[in-house]
Amino acid sequence: MKKNVKLYDVVALTVDLPEYKLKRGYVGTIVESLANGSAFEVEFSDSEGNSYASLGLRKDQLIVLHYDPFPEDISISA
Repeated sequence: MKKNVKLYDVVALTVDLPEYKLKRGYVGTIVESLANGSAFEVEFSDSEGNSYASLGLRKDQLIVLHYDPFPEDISISA
């Protein structure tokens, strides 16, 4: 993960974690920075807001999701 991860960023798992019954693609929210920013506490909630898992994960197990394109990626076509 290249982007700096911030508190409350929305992230997705990049790996399956069968020991926690979590699969690649599940979406969570960063709720705490751990180990000087090399790991993060991520809370996973269902579509109704009910939390079903919360655990510490390494940066390489996550990808930050974005709702809007980065300004440098926007091109104007005529």
